[in-house]
Order: sequence, then structure tokens, then C-alpha cells
Amino acid sequence: MNILKRAKAWLSGSSRSFDGASAGRRGRSFGRMPSQPKAQLASRFELAARARYIASNNAVAAAAVDAWVSALVGTGIKPQSSHRSIRIRGRLNLAWEAWTDRADADGLGDLYALTALMAKRTVIDGECFAMLINEGKELKVRLLDPEQVDSALTRELSDGGRIVSGIEFNRSGVRVAYHVRKEIAGTALQYTTDRVIAADMLHMFRVDTPGQVRGITWFAPILSRIAHLDAWIDAQLTKQAAAAMLVGIVTPGDNADGWEGEALGDALEPGTIKVAPLGSDGITFSDPPTVGMDAIEFAKIIEREIAAGIGLPAWQVSQDLSQANYGSQRGGLIEFRRRVEQLQYGMIVFQFLRPLWVRWSATEVLSGRLTANEQEAAAAKWIAPKTAWIDPLKDSQAELAAISGGIMSRREAVTSRGIDIEALDAEIAADNERASRLGLKFNVPANSNTPPEVVEAA
Repeated sequence: MNILKRAKAWLSGSSRSFDGASAGRRGRSFGRMPSQPKAQLASRFELAARARYIASNNAVAAAAVDAWVSALVGTGIKPQSSHRSIRIRGRLNLAWEAWTDRADADGLGDLYALTALMAKRTVIDGECFAMLINEGKELKVRLLDPEQVDSALTRELSDGGRIVSGIEFNRSGVRVAYHVRKEIAGTALQYTTDRVIAADMLHMFRVDTPGQVRGITWFAPILSRIAHLDAWIDAQLTKQAAAAMLVGIVTPGDNADGWEGEALGDALEPGTIKVAPLGSDGITFSDPPTVGMDAIEFAKIIEREIAAGIGLPAWQVSQDLSQANYGSQRGGLIEFRRRVEQLQYGMIVFQFLRPLWVRWSATEVLSGRLTANEQEAAAAKWIAPKTAWIDPLKDSQAELAAISGGIMSRREAVTSRGIDIEALDAEIAADNERASRLGLKFNVPANSNTPPEVVEAA
């Protein structure tokens, strides 16, 4: 019994060593989330609905969405075939680039526009789905609204599998199908679902925890803050508008002739001067409240907190560069771009673009348009678009020094700019051949920032 008491006392003392786990007055203020995957499934619909509203009606939220889409996709993440044959590699790259204009099953944009829309919906809704459709001998991509995958459908299956929030798993926990809603026209409550096999569906979302089934909006940590900031700004605007309605009140003397008082509660507008009933002489001007510096600083603090919560540099959300300098911007961008690269390759490429390339290259081989081994044709590496630095000249000089010093390859430097080195070399060779044929010579003086001089050959 003494041992049991000592054990309980030891455990009790250990738990008190962490303030965050205490059960006292301070500990009661903490919320709890026993299971993150279950909490996400229970809350994701309401969170996404609120995020959609905020992103459509709040300027700060809209700027955050645009900033993330621009950073993640830019002009488009492009593949570079890794096939061992230069000829087949070139054919694959050219065929893909031509196909991107026809990729959208709805015909509203090219593949890079679809990728940007996938990223946008992932930021707002937490996820996006793309259905792969083989029409004849060509592959098409159709994006689905996340709510079309029936999140209300959850049940156990007789073969040991299960359906969780519209996604079907086999007994080993592998995704095998998605249950997609097809609403019946004219009925709000009735709908049917189609079972789409997992090979025909791509599901893109940020994985935040093991066991996660559906994505959750990136606005989840800051929805409350944005809503309160919105309400506070509306209150400030209303206060200032109301204060500006009345400018002055004229009060005529007791013996003034021809003056008639008017109700001060009538409709007001900026610049109004009202006449009061007969009384003492004088004119009184309103003293409207102003928005003090403390209120402005408070708004900046909340905006910085919102930016931190959604993972963006503060100036990308507020669009305020007044306090930024070269060092702070560059330091913030370096960390932010690490985060962007992690999501580009760990989410967009892995969950969407890579399986899409595998399906597309197999379609090209099986249709007979390309003669190649299907497995070799599926190999590719992905190039994200180059993002400009604050001082591109210094970065270019650093790259050239690294190449000259042997600590960076030219391929690595070119690829980091979002360019296929083989395509670049072909363009340079073609330019040189054309310049030689036309008798042109381009001279760039060493250590000069002047544009190249075109010299006509003798």
C-alpha cells in the first residue's frame, strides 16, 4: 500500500512539473484535442465553410490565399523526363507541354491553371480532388469540389475494409476508392454517389498528422482572429463615419428673428450644420474621435499574428513594407522559401503532378503515340519556377562563383531557375548558329552592367 501511495505521489509530482498539463486554475483555461484525426474529421466541414466565407469577404484573408498560390505554383511546376534516351526524353517533354493546353476536361484553362486552382482550394478548403478521365486515347483532368466526396459516408464494410468520410480503405488500410456525390437536379436532400477507384482520383492536401484522412483548411488556427479583426475594423469605421456626420450646431439668441429650430435626429451627412431651437448665442462644433496610434499598432499586431498562423511573412499579408529592409526581407524569404519547397515537392508534386505524369506517360505509350518502355517513361524530375531575389545581381554573381569554384554544377544552377538545361542549351546553340549565319557578334565587356553591344561582322 505504501508503494502504491508513493507511486501516486510521484506521478502527481511529475505531472505538476509541466504547467501545460496542470489541472489547477491555470490549467482549466486550456482546450483539449485528444485525437487530432478525429477532431479534423468532426470539424473540417464547418471550418472550411467559414474559411470560404472569410477568403471571399476579407481583404487580409484574400491576400494570404493569393500569396500562397503565387509562392507554391507561380507560372507552373514543370517536369523534366529522366528517360535514358535523349531522343525519347525530348519527345516526352515536348508532348507533355503540348498536352497541358488540352488537359482540362472543362476547357477553362491549361494544366498550370488547374494546378493553381488546386493550390487555392487546398489553402481555403484544406484539400482538392482531381479525377483522371481517359477520353478515347487522351487523358483529361477534371477538378472536383471537396464536398462532392461524401464526407457524411462512414461505415464498416463486410470484407474488413471501411469507408471514412467518403474515402474507402481495404482491410490493410490502403485507399481503394472515393465515393463522389452526384446531386439529383431539383432536390436538396437526395443524391446518389459514384464509386471512383483510387487510380482515377488524385487527392491533394497537407498532411498534418499520421492517420489523417481528409484535409483541413490552412485558416483553422486564425479563423477566430480574422473574424474579430473584421468586426473591430467595422466598428472603427462605423464610429468614424458617425462622428463625421455632424460638423456644427448653430444656437440662435432668444430674440433672433426668422430662425426656426430643426430636429437634430434627422438624417445627417458629412459637413452638416444644424440649427438648434432658440436659446443662448453661439455655435458648437463636434469633436469626432480619432483612430489613435495605439489602435493602429494593435491592428498591426493582429495582422502579424494572422500571417504567422497561416505561415506567411507578415508583409505578404498586410502589403506593408514600411518597416522592412533588405536584411529582414531576405532573412524572412529564405525561411519562407524552405517551407514553400517542402510543400511543392512533398504535396503538389507527390500527390498530384507525379501520379499525373505516370498516368499521362502510360497513356502515351499505350496509345502508340510514343514507343518506349512504360516504366522508363514514367521517370521524371520536377522543376519549380524560379523566384526572384531582392538583389538578383548579387545572387547571379554568387552562383557564377560557386560554379567556377566547383561547388555547384551548371545543371543545378539552371534547374534552380525553373529551366530545363537541355532546352536551354538547345536554345543557346540555335541562337549562336543564327547569329553566326547572319554575321552578328555579341560583346559583353567584363565587369560591366551595360547591355551587350551588337557588332556587325566585317
